[in-house]
Amino acid sequence: MIGDILDLVGAVLLLLGSLFCLAAAVGVVRFPDVLTRLHAATKPQVFGLLLILSGVALTLRTWHVVLLAVFTVGLQILTAPVSGHMMARTAYRTDQWDDQHASIDELADDLEAAGFRNTTDDDGGLVAGRDHLV
Repeated sequence: MIGDILDLVGAVLLLLGSLFCLAAAVGVVRFPDVLTRLHAATKPQVFGLLLILSGVALTLRTWHVVLLAVFTVGLQILTAPVSGHMMARTAYRTDQWDDQHASIDELADDLEAAGFRNTTDDDGGLVAGRDHLV
């Protein structure tokens, strides 16, 4: 009896997790700029994976699966925000983000104080770098 209930809850979690992963994939394809795509790639994707692995753990109910699911979720929670942050900083510093729709840009003041600037080269391409006093 309890096994049937756990199987049903596991199936519901698998379905919800796959819907979150589908929403993340649609967001990555449909969102207009890098920062909104990164939001779609990290937040719902991690939550979808958490739901899927919880559903698998509830359905299989072995300690091997639960241990592997906890390990995988832990790594995902640790690495997804860091990789998303690094990609967002790179997109910002190379001016590949939509600054027209940004309401607040706190990073520009910090980078300007540090001497970082975005300039264009002779061919019109973007060159990011620091100002150096000679």
